[in-house]
Amino acid sequence: MAFERPTLTVLQQQARADMAGATGERVILRASPLGVLAKVLAGLTQGLYGYLDWIAREANPLTATGARLVAWAALVGIFRKEAASATATATFTGAPGAILSQGALIARRADGVAYRSTASGSVGSGGTVTVAIAAEEPGALGNALAGAEVALAGAASGIVATGVLATAAVGGADQEPEDAFRERMLARYRQPPQGGAAGDYARWAREVPGVTRAWDASPGPGAVTVYVMLDDVRASFGGFPQGSDGVAAADPRATAATGDQLLVANFIRPLQPVTALVYVVAPAPYPVDMTIADLSADTPEIRAAITLALAAMFRRSGVPGGTTYQSDLVAAIDAVPAVERFSLPSPASSVTAPAGSLPVLGTITWPA
Repeated sequence: MAFERPTLTVLQQQARADMAGATGERVILRASPLGVLAKVLAGLTQGLYGYLDWIAREANPLTATGARLVAWAALVGIFRKEAASATATATFTGAPGAILSQGALIARRADGVAYRSTASGSVGSGGTVTVAIAAEEPGALGNALAGAEVALAGAASGIVATGVLATAAVGGADQEPEDAFRERMLARYRQPPQGGAAGDYARWAREVPGVTRAWDASPGPGAVTVYVMLDDVRASFGGFPQGSDGVAAADPRATAATGDQLLVANFIRPLQPVTALVYVVAPAPYPVDMTIADLSADTPEIRAAITLALAAMFRRSGVPGGTTYQSDLVAAIDAVPAVERFSLPSPASSVTAPAGSLPVLGTITWPA
């Protein structure tokens, strides 16, 4: 039987009754010294009950928070993903022999996000110099596509101030949310790693900053395909990685990945069995269009809430090559507050995505 924590009122009544029993008084008046003392003792006891509640929550990995959650996760080798800075290379033009020094401040022209060169370089005979750069501040804002315009924040003799990103700025990520961190920890408790068994590769991929979802598959003997999504970092691209599919840079057996895929492949490389050939792949989007009819009540706010609920359902249950069941769509819509009734003419049945394709929310039609 679950223990019911007494309320402050119950504790006050109990304290007054105990005072009456101990002193022989039939009634303890609230304004009397004993009544005030009973109220004070009840308040102190209430605080102790609250502290015990807090201890009970923090003593369980399911409900622990803050430093206690970090400690529970560390017991099984899971650590919170801290914010990471994006890295890239930038190209500038200038007079041959001119030097762009290490530590030069560079700003992205579109929004002013700042980078610094992490190595020096000199302009070659072709009139260009390419240097490695890193974002000044960690976080997803540092990510950018190749070709984005950048500019030197200070003068550099012989070098034109405006340049471009020669490679995409990747690797920037915000600190992992506590709920996502907890989920990774609980997955480790539920399914301990087995040195490269099914599920290990996806778990390793989810340890990379920015990666929110991952799945692994075995297309052939000795080969593993790891599908990854970066829902928050690449939100403007629907969460799909930006780069090319492939293996780790140190694996000579196949073409190396680039961009986000390369970051994941390089992270998995030292953890995987030495014989495994691991491809990191971006799943292809597979939009699931639908028609929602007879909606009541039908307002712009409710339509927006339904759209958000369906998008969350696809993110929660979508799997490359998986099936989206009509019952899941119905349940997501029905859970939206103020939805009284609706019909779902399309899709008329469950929808299965092709292998390697991830179901995502497509176009919603709202017939009058």
